[in-house]
Amino acid sequence: MLYDFMGAGLLITYYLVVIVLLPTLLKVKLGVSTELVRKIQHVGYSLSIFILLELFSAWYIAIAAAFSLVILAYPVLFLIEKTAWYKKTFVDRTTKGGELRKQLIYVQLSFALLIAIFWGLFGFDWRYVIAVAIMAWGFGDAAAAIIGKAFGRRRVIHSLIDLGKTYEGTVAMVAFAAPAIFITLLTYGGQSWYISLLIAVVVAPLCGVIELFSRKGSDTLTVPLSAAFSIMPLVYLFYWLGW
Repeated sequence: MLYDFMGAGLLITYYLVVIVLLPTLLKVKLGVSTELVRKIQHVGYSLSIFILLELFSAWYIAIAAAFSLVILAYPVLFLIEKTAWYKKTFVDRTTKGGELRKQLIYVQLSFALLIAIFWGLFGFDWRYVIAVAIMAWGFGDAAAAIIGKAFGRRRVIHSLIDLGKTYEGTVAMVAFAAPAIFITLLTYGGQSWYISLLIAVVVAPLCGVIELFSRKGSDTLTVPLSAAFSIMPLVYLFYWLGW
């Protein structure tokens, strides 16, 4: 129990420093662009999954810790997002506020679903799939947004795709998701380099397509879930083949 309380304390501290303080300093003091600050927060969110996986004794306690952040932060954001200080300090692209609250819920819901399925349902040994899926989303989606906005010239026009997405952004998503999957599988998942590479080659393009067709920020849910449910059968297949 003490170990879980320490984990909760570290998780809250991490969010205050990495998700709130660091982006605020980058925006206010250094004048870093809004989009870059948003994606630094985005990567910061994704890296917090390792705290949930490593510093809590059970899957349901990890989920409780994830939602404790929502319970603590949501009302605070709701109260301050109409203030001039909030608009000057925080990165929220909506005129009326609410983007950070929405993002917070999406991220923690994604974490909770993955933890419930790949730790609670399938067991402790499949926990690494959660980290791999989140890293694919975290680094891939950040690259898609930054590179797509900076270098994107060819827009993807389709009724099921949000306006503004580009082919260059999708290529960046795949290019960054692939090494994120490979490195996480190799180091955290304990897979061989060739299995890690094969899975990365298969799953990264899938993540790119899912992100492309995910609308209004839903990629926070769709990309990690689709990645996780793709990785698991591939691992089973390679084990069956004796690799």
